Amino acid sequence: MPTVAQSTTETDWVSRFADEVIADSERRAPGKRIVVASGISPSGPVHLGNLREVMTPHLVADEIRRRGHDVRHLISWDDYDRFRKVPAGVEGVDESWSEHIGRPLTSVPAPKGSPHPNWAEHFKAALITSLDELGVVYEGISQTEMYTSGAYREQVLLAMRHRADIDAILGRYRTKKGAGGAKKSQKPVDEAELEAAEGSGAAGEDDGTGSAGYFPYKPYCGNCDRDLTVVTAYDDDTTELTYNCTSCGFTETVRLSEFDRGKLVWKVDWPMRWAYEGVVFEPSGVDHSSPGSSFQVGEFICPLFGWERPIGPMYAFVGISGMAKMSSSKGGVPTPADALKIMEAPLLRWLYARRRPNQSFKIAFDQEIQRLYDEWDKLAAKVADGSVLPADAAAYSRAVRTAEGELPVTPRPLPYRTLASVVDITGGHGEQTIRILSELDPENPVGSLDEVRPRLDRAENWITTQVPADARTVVRDTPDAELLSSLDADARRSLELLVEGLDSHWSLEGLTTLVYGVPKVMAGLEPDAKPTPELKVAQREFFALLYRLLVTRETGPRLPTLLLAVGAERVRKLVTG
Repeated sequence: MPTVAQSTTETDWVSRFADEVIADSERRAPGKRIVVASGISPSGPVHLGNLREVMTPHLVADEIRRRGHDVRHLISWDDYDRFRKVPAGVEGVDESWSEHIGRPLTSVPAPKGSPHPNWAEHFKAALITSLDELGVVYEGISQTEMYTSGAYREQVLLAMRHRADIDAILGRYRTKKGAGGAKKSQKPVDEAELEAAEGSGAAGEDDGTGSAGYFPYKPYCGNCDRDLTVVTAYDDDTTELTYNCTSCGFTETVRLSEFDRGKLVWKVDWPMRWAYEGVVFEPSGVDHSSPGSSFQVGEFICPLFGWERPIGPMYAFVGISGMAKMSSSKGGVPTPADALKIMEAPLLRWLYARRRPNQSFKIAFDQEIQRLYDEWDKLAAKVADGSVLPADAAAYSRAVRTAEGELPVTPRPLPYRTLASVVDITGGHGEQTIRILSELDPENPVGSLDEVRPRLDRAENWITTQVPADARTVVRDTPDAELLSSLDADARRSLELLVEGLDSHWSLEGLTTLVYGVPKVMAGLEPDAKPTPELKVAQREFFALLYRLLVTRETGPRLPTLLLAVGAERVRKLVTG
């Protein structure tokens, strides 16, 4: 039976890429397993921009798997990359880590207090946990293990034999010596986008050019373990290679056919791995897609290893709404783990599924998350009643399930903004929370907090970690006598009408009708009258008065939710004195 995604080929980007990948794989290697790939460098916290490097091929692989094809999604852990800099704001890390710059990430100590054996494993662990929660099926490959085991030995020797050919390819793009020896893109690229889209951390690595000639291989020093080495000689027949370390002065001659403590430079390493693994699809960030960059030159280097460059869409910037308020990613961009603390996995998947890779989007950590959840719930309702558009149905399907099955969801998905308001007011107190939630819909009351989890927990995490203390809701203990005594007759009458209607309107829907209806009655209209501009002004003034009496501010959670949370008796006390 065709999936939703299969029936929307004309409108769904995932299906279109799946079509291309299946066809291209059959052309390249008929009958063989289809391979898609991602590359992640665990050089620090793996952020939400990096996640697009994983989610794009995951979604395509999952669609291919849904169609019954055998597909392999590789995540190449680029843990044999050099440690380039000490990231800011990482707990347990200080400037003393700068002594490890130039060493492989797997040779750098993990942050203080970490249970993991090294830097790379520490930062891989957090992403691995998040990918499991997101339902991403993949096969991880450690580049440290691949290089140090000698798995790439023949490919390294081949690259050295073809160093003149590789040098000529790179030479087409070289200008005056700059970062990586690559020609700069004619199109300016926003530095923030480069930082957020950076995938491997190797885009600016040098390409192997040195004073003794061009060598596409870089040893790690046998004395200090840094890659601050320069190859000074190489013999193709014997494979003897001599290098000097510019950091510690160590010199060594090794036989490359037996030596496994080094790696190919990035612009050769990447296309070598495409060929080694038979990769058909791998996206790349903007840092890898400008003229002379690794993905571009890889088109010409890859055939030297017997393969063609994969289909590789460039993925765009992932922005953050409200990042300034982040507390968990001190000094850096938020990670998938940060996002999954405040939103359910299907919602986060949906953000990546609904936009084509070349379309930028934002992930909300501020008040915008409430609107995002409203949009998500409306989409779910349209899917349920059959009114959803095909492309939206496909994105929803990819968010809530994979080829392996359904992702966990909240059994009773109450509006996120309602749950956030309730936990804001109650401070997460369980008994108060269930009391309020059970009164939202008296005809179908919530019987247990488990019915509204995990969404309730995500809303509580958002309130406690992302909403500043001065924006939290604190209900008054005593009436504002000064404000009450200053009210005119009309204002006092409006409060009397509210109090008189509390018992008969005590539900979320009923209180909504009541608070919007009081200003209508005061204007001589029926409670269900259509609002006019003048009436809207009166309603805003009435709402501001209630907020001041209840929470000493002129804004706050939605009034019906706030009234339910405060309770009828306390509302009466605070608005009448």
